[in-house]
Amino acid sequence: MLTHHRWALPVLAEIERTRGSRFVTLSRRLGVGGDSLRRTLAALQAEGLVERNPGYGHPLRPEYVLTARGAAVAPRCAALVAAARGREDVLLKKWSLPVLAQLEQPRRFSELRTLLGAVTPRSLALTLRELEAAGLVRREVTDDYPPGVLYRAEADAGELVRLAAALGAA
Repeated sequence: MLTHHRWALPVLAEIERTRGSRFVTLSRRLGVGGDSLRRTLAALQAEGLVERNPGYGHPLRPEYVLTARGAAVAPRCAALVAAARGREDVLLKKWSLPVLAQLEQPRRFSELRTLLGAVTPRSLALTLRELEAAGLVRREVTDDYPPGVLYRAEADAGELVRLAAALGAA
């Protein structure tokens, strides 16, 4: 899954912006450590989104370029990274964007768990708490008996929800 690596979206956005990049350039521009960047690039290569630039050439030519599939996904990543400015610490965590993508309509905790499949209850609860603290999600207790809880995206998170859903559809 694309969002399981914190640096995947920024790396794809940067490679798209520069039409290919070198390892050191990515590391410096994004402020990511070498080990994290290696893991992220390996995952993106395994997903078929990024490849090593084939052949020989000038020493300054890009080491990493987008594949055809990566070129289709990268503009969505760039839009999401731009929309997330100032909230990257919350939004680029493993489950934040998949949760937001499911909140196009109000959902119960159990619905979210079913829709997301692999998420653990603890991870989902922590993610919802962080999104609520960031002002992106609202938790509402219903008047039912017994009381229930609905999670809904805040109005100002609408653009992020739309972009997260579009990325999830990719």
